[in-house]
Amino acid sequence: MTTIDVPLTPTTTTVRGACPHDCPDTCAMLVTVEDGRATKVAGDPEHPFTRGGLCVKVNNYPEKTYSPDRLLHPLRRTGPKGSGRFEEISWDEAIDTIATTFRAKIAEHGAETVMPVSYLGNQGVLNGLTVGDAFFNRLGATITERTYCDSGACTAYASTVGATAGVDPESLVHSRLIIIWASNTISTNLHLWPVIAEAQKRGAKVVCIDPMRHRTAQRADWYIPIRPGTDGALALAMMHVIIGEGLHDEAYVRDHTVGFDELAERVAQYTPEWASEETGIPAEDIRTLAREYATTDPAMIRIGVAIERHAGGGQTVRSIACLPALVGAWRHVGGGLLQLPLWAHPVNWPAFVHPEMATPGTRVVNQFLLGRALTGELPLDPPVTALMVYNSNPMVVSPEQDKIAQGLAREDLFTVVSDHFLTDTARYADIVLPATTALEQHDIMFSWGHFYVTLNVPAVEPEGESIPNTELFRRLAAAMGFEDEYFTLSDSQLLAQAYDWSAPAMEGITVDSLRETGWARLNLPGADEYAPHVDGGFPTPSGKTEFRSSALEAAGNFVVPLFRQLSEEFQPGGTVDPLPHYVAPRERGEVYPLNLLSPKSHAYINSSAGDQAMQKRVQGEQTVTIHPADAQARGVDEGRYVEVSNDRGRFVALARVSEDVAPGVVVCPMGSWPKNAKEGRTVNSVSPFVFADLGNAPTFSDTRVEVTPV
Repeated sequence: MTTIDVPLTPTTTTVRGACPHDCPDTCAMLVTVEDGRATKVAGDPEHPFTRGGLCVKVNNYPEKTYSPDRLLHPLRRTGPKGSGRFEEISWDEAIDTIATTFRAKIAEHGAETVMPVSYLGNQGVLNGLTVGDAFFNRLGATITERTYCDSGACTAYASTVGATAGVDPESLVHSRLIIIWASNTISTNLHLWPVIAEAQKRGAKVVCIDPMRHRTAQRADWYIPIRPGTDGALALAMMHVIIGEGLHDEAYVRDHTVGFDELAERVAQYTPEWASEETGIPAEDIRTLAREYATTDPAMIRIGVAIERHAGGGQTVRSIACLPALVGAWRHVGGGLLQLPLWAHPVNWPAFVHPEMATPGTRVVNQFLLGRALTGELPLDPPVTALMVYNSNPMVVSPEQDKIAQGLAREDLFTVVSDHFLTDTARYADIVLPATTALEQHDIMFSWGHFYVTLNVPAVEPEGESIPNTELFRRLAAAMGFEDEYFTLSDSQLLAQAYDWSAPAMEGITVDSLRETGWARLNLPGADEYAPHVDGGFPTPSGKTEFRSSALEAAGNFVVPLFRQLSEEFQPGGTVDPLPHYVAPRERGEVYPLNLLSPKSHAYINSSAGDQAMQKRVQGEQTVTIHPADAQARGVDEGRYVEVSNDRGRFVALARVSEDVAPGVVVCPMGSWPKNAKEGRTVNSVSPFVFADLGNAPTFSDTRVEVTPV
């Protein structure tokens, strides 16, 4: 008998998904699956914001899912901490080890001895920011404050104009003056750039304010270099000119703002000449910018997350947030301020955090202090003896890198890490757990860059024994004996709780409808007509833009509760001047003459993709860019290694000599992994741990260093 092998026709399907990264674009993806294996991802061409394109960070996502370096099984450490030596164990062994050790640590020290460390390595509502909050609230563990990004800006913004979505990003096509302030849009908000480029074609003038002439600044009509940390001086001086020359919108100010007379008195001292000394911008350029902004309709300001990363970051955002109301820019479609459109998304955060489970009086520790918390420099009673890291890689993204490594090396510290790869943080773990990628799990995505909600469904079965974060915490809760109903909910049940589906913005949108379409625009007016504050209606206590902030006057400094597991306890408080004012950079050049900036990388998203071959090729080796005059004074040559140092630490990078940075400024993008860096250190070895003026924001841009040839 002869057997004839007949080849089977391969099965090819397309599955709708969503990019999981902490990025404003939140792209709608189409995943090609052939015989159960994902072979390609592409942007959804029908999505009005994604427009069929994906960025370099994600356009080869299947290579991440099927990487030979992917973690596929639970691991237990067998070598010294940091050695990266592990053995495979079963999930039952891993969960039992974690639960048994947590119980022992809690019995000895109390529940606060356990500390979670997490952020937005995944941005999904199910598996992202808050996925472990209910578990750790129920456990009684230390509450962690996660103010890596936009915390200070959110405090300032909400205190001025309220939790408003602001301008629809797609409305920028109608803008006639667009100020991009502290944002490299082409690298970090790529899908907004075609909207801005279209506005340019229609006659809009694009102004870019930044210490570095990056990809976006090179495409602007007017690039304004500014000294790091002095943006508040520029905004205050613009108000000085606008009010002093009578260019403000008197009717809008009268009807829709509070505190104008006090603001006018305050900004009288902030002259363009004074601001020029602070910012390095010629006084006449400051006047020109102020006049053009006040007399061009619609005028639009887009601020980036870097705007807050210095001592006065909060007051900088307060000052900038006052500008649109001052000139009446909110009257027009495409006029106003764009910070975070996420305010429009009615995500049901309490259903995932369950703050009522938390023990009253539980301490709050900010993750920027992790190195100090682990080394004992932060006086904690009880000490942290158990650490669980997920959706984060603190060895790369947190300051004081050397102290974090020192703390993670403690033999008495039990560390658990859940991730896709053996990160520099995971190399110190006692137990390592394999997490699923976006192609293997359910999720639903809000966006902090547009008005679309996106559903992510599994395109393929999980590789190896990887599981979603939701399942991880279900298993841990069961092992700890938690019987609360929340810990038994399936992913489908969690999806049903993800949004307030009864909110007006969600009218016509359901989980079932999203399964059909993949994404939907929030039920808001279209981009050609959306002007949310034509008649005021700001979500502040007064209903107006508050030049004098009642929120800051009443509460002092505060962190938006979502950044701290919805805890309202132990807020920074204190007394805050309710009027915008200038706070100078904390670090000046008395000891270390160069101002180091550590912006987002072009090919990495924070530390994600920092160990992937294609992205490493695009990004290249860790570099530091220095102005030719500063390079010549130090004997630094293009393509040679240099040491960047201060009293907090040091790292080695490849020198790039370019006039794209101002004299006195050096730039090293963050995201490189220590294990791939020369001498095993990256830019956060030298970053400060102190907070900005509002929202416990970071002060990465206040970093002063010296650069010397190696």
